[in-house]
Amino acid sequence: MKTNLIPALRMSTVMLVLCSGLYTLVVLGFAKVVAPKGGAAELIERDGIPVGASNVGQLFTSDGYFHGRPSAIDYNAEGSGGSNKGPSNPDHLATVQARIDTFLVHNPGVQRADIPSELVTASGSGLDPHLSVKAATVQAERIALARGLTATSVQELIDSHTDGPLLGLFGPSTVNVLELNLAIDAATK
Repeated sequence: MKTNLIPALRMSTVMLVLCSGLYTLVVLGFAKVVAPKGGAAELIERDGIPVGASNVGQLFTSDGYFHGRPSAIDYNAEGSGGSNKGPSNPDHLATVQARIDTFLVHNPGVQRADIPSELVTASGSGLDPHLSVKAATVQAERIALARGLTATSVQELIDSHTDGPLLGLFGPSTVNVLELNLAIDAATK
């Protein structure tokens, strides 16, 4: 028994250090180098007052602002999480239908088929700060009307705040909702 127990304990200790310690440090170091802004929150200030973090989603409900992706955790940045409801779950389907109906009320010129799914389904983290260019563009007419701008000027703001794919290869082009909304504020001062 002793001949098996001691090697097993040694191997368990070595694997604990490797898997729990070294692996975690390697992944953290890799994330600090590769992740945008090193994975840290970057506070955005307006007139010296913090208004939000560029990498954490926020709730915008006014017709004069771009609305971000819905959050299953009400944008609570203390932790992240999704609804964990499958695409055929009746509660999930009812929630999505309610979001579609609300979106169509606020954007009467948009057809149901033109609504990007990201505007009516919550992200996995509940804190997604970005939208696709299509999801921003579909809201441009509403914002132009609410802010007294032309749709062309709103589209130009979307275009000027579009970030390309990560390293030019990975993922779609995106727009940061908070930064775009601050640009809309600046354009209508």
